[in-house]
Amino acid sequence: MAIEIKAPTYPESVQEGTLATWHKNVGDTVTRDELIVDIETDKVVLEVVAPANGVLAEVLKAEGDIVESNEIIARIEEGAAAAPGKTTLAAKQQETDIKVAESLVNPAAKKLADERGIDLTQVAGTGKGGRITKEDVVNFVPPAAAATQAVAAAPAVVEAELEVGDRVERRVAMSRMRTRIAERLLDVTHTTASLTTFNEVDMSALMDLRRQYQDEFTKTHNGTRLGFMGFFVKAAVEALKRFPLVNASIDGTDIVYHGYQDIGVAVSTDRGLVVPVLRNAENMSIATVENSIGAYAGKARDGKLTIDEMTGGTFTITNGGVYGSLLSTPIINPPQSAILGMHTIQKRPVAVNGQVEIRPMMYLALSYDHRLIDGKEAVQFLVTIKQLIEDPAKILLEI
Repeated sequence: MAIEIKAPTYPESVQEGTLATWHKNVGDTVTRDELIVDIETDKVVLEVVAPANGVLAEVLKAEGDIVESNEIIARIEEGAAAAPGKTTLAAKQQETDIKVAESLVNPAAKKLADERGIDLTQVAGTGKGGRITKEDVVNFVPPAAAATQAVAAAPAVVEAELEVGDRVERRVAMSRMRTRIAERLLDVTHTTASLTTFNEVDMSALMDLRRQYQDEFTKTHNGTRLGFMGFFVKAAVEALKRFPLVNASIDGTDIVYHGYQDIGVAVSTDRGLVVPVLRNAENMSIATVENSIGAYAGKARDGKLTIDEMTGGTFTITNGGVYGSLLSTPIINPPQSAILGMHTIQKRPVAVNGQVEIRPMMYLALSYDHRLIDGKEAVQFLVTIKQLIEDPAKILLEI
């Protein structure tokens, strides 16, 4: 019996996806819950698994194709087993692939090669049975002997092996996630009245507290490390309670006040910036915050974050300091109205009780939508963060 394989149901914030990678070919045996295909959306890569044991009988979408929510992308023949040699199912694969010379070529790869003027007879296929995939075309570098001709045909498309001294360019298509990030960031600059206010915070007390209790904290909380982000999240929660407008958002001509603090924490990955959300952060302990952030960071690196884990959020914190940033103006993550930027800790001379001392200082930046938040509230909010971090006992006592 044939079983349909459908794309997942996308949330309202995701309109469509791109079929990224087939992990199985037509004619391959599959087992229930085995990964078959990846679908890339503007937020995350969704993994589609086999609904039953059988054989992949038909593929309806090629790599690079647009896939709608719940669209049928393939069919499995339940209970069947792959036969050796060339079978009817294998023949169906040839209907999906395009034959060029003696090689089978994925349709998406053929289209890309045509666009870039690439001779597919020169491309080595890395897919099953030597099939040429889209990735093979993207990574193709023409032989040195044909470099001049290749560059003349498509100067900004193919990276060529040129003589020393020549300048090389390589053009690759943006991923769906990178494209969406670019669109959203540009949209923010057009649709918000974004301003940034700055302050600096003395990290001495927090660093001393962390140093004093790090070992005991790690031992008590099963290996969870005590970091700075846990304190900043809790400080943000307290500040958002005092200034609820910073935690609000604009919906048309209405202001939506959120009676909870869902804190997004920006995480950088090889595929782009993602923002998993700590839901109801007001109910989390510092240990829970640290453990959750660690888990999210691991899932982000492995591409395992779900759309639900990155949807929503009422306020965002981003830490450019881990990369050495001294000062920046973070961009608001819509529909939120503000974002807090942390930066690197740098020892600087500061005046303390009339004396010059060297203290570990961090610049803080709060970007906010001036349509909703006035400068007075933004400054007071950031000062509250500063005061709570400089006297972390206030975070625990909620004063």
